[in-house]
Amino acid sequence: MRACYLPFLLLLGVLLSCNATKLGFSFDLRDSKVRCIEEEQQALLQFKQHLVDHFHWLSSWASDEDCCKWEGIKCNDRTGHVVMLDLRADWWYGEPATKFLEGEISSSLLGLQYLTYLDLSYNNFSGKPFPNFIGSLVMLQYLNLSTTYIAGAIPQQLGNLSKLISLDLSQNYDLTEAHNLDWLIHLSSLTYLDLSWVNLSQVVNWPNKVMMLHSLIHLSLRGCSHSTLTTPQLLSINASTSSQLLFLDLSYNYDLKEVHNLDWLIHLSSLTYLDMSRVNLSQVVNWPNKVMVLPSLIHLRLRGCSLSTTTPQLLSINASSSSQLLFLDLSNNYFTCSIFHWLFNSTTSLVDLRLGYINGLQCSIPDAFGSLNSLQTLNLIGNQLVSGIPRSFWNLCSLDSLYLSNNRLSGNLYEFMSNASGCLVGSLREFEIWNNRFTGPLPESIGNLSNLETLDVSNNSLTGVIYEAHISNLIKLKVLSLGLNSLILRFGYNWVPPFQLDVIYLSSCRLGSAFPKWLQSQKNYTVLDISDAGISNIIPAWFQDFPPKLFSLIMSNNQLHGNLPNFSSSKLDELAFIDLSTNLFDGSIPHFPSNVSSLDLSNNRFSGPISFLFELNTLMLLEYLNLSNNTLSGELPDCWTYIRDLVVLNLANNNFYGKIPNSMGSLVSIQLLHLSNNGLVGKIPTSLKKCSELITIYLEANNLSGTIPPWIGDSLPNLVILNLRSNQFYGSLPLSLCHLSHIQILDLSLNKIEGTIPECIYNLTAMFHTMDTVSSAIYTNNPGVSYEDYASLLWKGREFVFKNSLGLVKMIDLSNNKLHGEIPEGITNLTELIALNLSRNNLSGLITQKIGLLKNLQILDLSRNQLYGEIPMSISNLSFLSHLDLSANNLSGKIPTGTQIQSLDASIFLGNPKLCGSPLPNKCIDDLHPSYINTQGDKNQNVQENDDDGFITKGFYVAATVGFIGGFWGVCFMIVLNIRYIMKRLISNVQMMLQVVAALCMLTL
Repeated sequence: MRACYLPFLLLLGVLLSCNATKLGFSFDLRDSKVRCIEEEQQALLQFKQHLVDHFHWLSSWASDEDCCKWEGIKCNDRTGHVVMLDLRADWWYGEPATKFLEGEISSSLLGLQYLTYLDLSYNNFSGKPFPNFIGSLVMLQYLNLSTTYIAGAIPQQLGNLSKLISLDLSQNYDLTEAHNLDWLIHLSSLTYLDLSWVNLSQVVNWPNKVMMLHSLIHLSLRGCSHSTLTTPQLLSINASTSSQLLFLDLSYNYDLKEVHNLDWLIHLSSLTYLDMSRVNLSQVVNWPNKVMVLPSLIHLRLRGCSLSTTTPQLLSINASSSSQLLFLDLSNNYFTCSIFHWLFNSTTSLVDLRLGYINGLQCSIPDAFGSLNSLQTLNLIGNQLVSGIPRSFWNLCSLDSLYLSNNRLSGNLYEFMSNASGCLVGSLREFEIWNNRFTGPLPESIGNLSNLETLDVSNNSLTGVIYEAHISNLIKLKVLSLGLNSLILRFGYNWVPPFQLDVIYLSSCRLGSAFPKWLQSQKNYTVLDISDAGISNIIPAWFQDFPPKLFSLIMSNNQLHGNLPNFSSSKLDELAFIDLSTNLFDGSIPHFPSNVSSLDLSNNRFSGPISFLFELNTLMLLEYLNLSNNTLSGELPDCWTYIRDLVVLNLANNNFYGKIPNSMGSLVSIQLLHLSNNGLVGKIPTSLKKCSELITIYLEANNLSGTIPPWIGDSLPNLVILNLRSNQFYGSLPLSLCHLSHIQILDLSLNKIEGTIPECIYNLTAMFHTMDTVSSAIYTNNPGVSYEDYASLLWKGREFVFKNSLGLVKMIDLSNNKLHGEIPEGITNLTELIALNLSRNNLSGLITQKIGLLKNLQILDLSRNQLYGEIPMSISNLSFLSHLDLSANNLSGKIPTGTQIQSLDASIFLGNPKLCGSPLPNKCIDDLHPSYINTQGDKNQNVQENDDDGFITKGFYVAATVGFIGGFWGVCFMIVLNIRYIMKRLISNVQMMLQVVAALCMLTL
């Protein structure tokens, strides 16, 4: 790879040597006899007053000293005029800063009218407008304001700098071009132009504006938001205007799309470097012949261009057309394994080949790779390659870096390393095969790779023991990554490694019960991960003397015990990450360095208060704090104002008491707030409405009271999880909760909430859309640091924990409250619900017939309410239903039949005396009269026919039964009335007869 950039280094040297005299400054470091001009010295001192110098970089800038001897200043050795101001900051992404400036670029620099070289790159002038006065420094030939975070529009006054040779305004994302690049016309001497990541979206026909610069050699317009080009614009690039262009970078301009089939490239015959990564070239016909035939091209990067091709297209390129190519990156495209056939036939001079993350590479690695004798870097990471590593690789005498990670490679590494005796032994520097399927032990022959600096075999299925002999000869080793295998490291107690490691990744390896003493000799590591390593020891005193660049310390999931040492005096890198979770540490939590950004001490036995953590503002950079599952106690400190960048706060499952401090409202960046299972009291503070970034709120299992604040629905638009379970909240549900369009988990159970369920509940958008509005991982600003969130659902006292699938969980739990009224029919619009629990309330009315629309329900609990009527037949449509409870209501009728329902326990229907049918033991009426059911063929043909006509129904049987009973008792009643009438008449006749007999007797006397 180093050879790829040799032409550019030579070009840079030629440019500097040719222009040193013209620029008017000398690189001669000998003391000059000419002193600085007084007026210019004062101008520099005024410039310094507008700067913030954290690292005392400009300490040499004193009023009584010769400014020609100041840091970053060069003077003309004859006139004494300041010709060079070079204050380029010393930092890079991911690296700690050693010097940089803040503040603003003062117009006092106008006092330096002989200035030819101005470099303020990589300093932070955040949000300050472009310093327009620079256009008045007409002697400038070199101007670099890259990555200074200046904003606003590029001034047209830059066109006054007619002597400018090099202009770099790149990586100023808030800088825009509002004048159509018209000022470029006057920069006729410009050879180097870099406007990468400057917003040029308003520029029309930009090729004509930049390609008319006849001296231009280097052009970088990376990520400038260019619009799609038209044919005339591209064809305007002709040989006469662009014959000198050597370097062209148009990458990350997503809207460029087809770029007119790349035919315009034929005019760039001098081009040596071309990068069009992330430009959509999917419609370009026969792209290989468009880019690979450039006679001078040595560096080609077409990463992520949606390219695909066929074997004939590739084979149409012969060796002579691409023999100069040294660097080729075709990663993130859509190729088949035919790409390999072309490579071996036409690019034999390749030094650096990158074919990572290609969709379609589903084959083994060809042995023919051994024929690419010049290859120094081979990157095949992230494909679907199978089988093992070809032994022909041992013949690659120049191979420096081999990246085969994240594939499906398998086999035993002995098959590859048994003949570790070829050229590769002395050349290989980086060997990465992580996340594959290799098995067996790591061969001791790995120790023969004497120049090896990176050994990464993590996340495979390797087994066996690693002895000192495996790595004792690797004196240049910097990265040792063996984690996520089943390896045992068996080193002597007093063994001192011959190397100094930068990265130590041994997660899940067995290191023995004692703390690894060999780590005491390592003084340079930046990452140490010995999690889940079987260590059951105390942390030795020598361990707290960390290397100064340590930014990731992970020792979780061991059995480390005892008190933690005081780490406050330890020197850690900025934004350090410390994870000591899931151990047996006890005692109080010690002080930590002020530059810790992530601290995880969860699942230990720490006790006592935590107020000291915030003494002297020691944790101002903290973004992640997890102290959950300890025995910490006391009131929560009211000093959260000092850690305004906190993103994750988890204090769950401790013994904290008192009120939630008002100062928590200062956590304006917080996304996750987890205070559950403590003894907190009082109301939810109104100040939390300022925390508009909140995604999850867990306050369950406390003694919080008051009404549920209406501002939750209005001020927290991103809320996805709201868990207030098991508190003392009362009052009605605020209608504003219906505004939570992203809510997926709403748990207000085990409170004293009254009133009705709001009709507007159907507005909870995320519960009826198939979307994942929250990931289980919440990321901080520290690269690679994330919090894996989880949520629990209670069901009959059992806890269901969701973690990896948290984003798919959608539930409502309003159980164990005092809600009344009917269940709103709109709740059936929430078709993505997997759990609905409304049990133990005073809800009444019918279960809506639309309940079957909740097709994804797995849990439904409506028990212990006052619901009545029949169970809707549609409930049998809930095919995913595994937990159902309708007990203790006033439901009646027959239980609907369905595979899911009849397989459930009968207890889910108990407490409804009018219910009948399976799985209950009490039968329904139709079950008691089998004669009404056609089970005997022709004997019941008439009944079957009536059933088919819909006449003989359940209602018919009921009516017939009632009629029969009524008729029977009617007849009986009539009989009783008739008997009574007859008896009355009989008695009356008897009386008359007796009266006649008496009268006759009297007459006879």
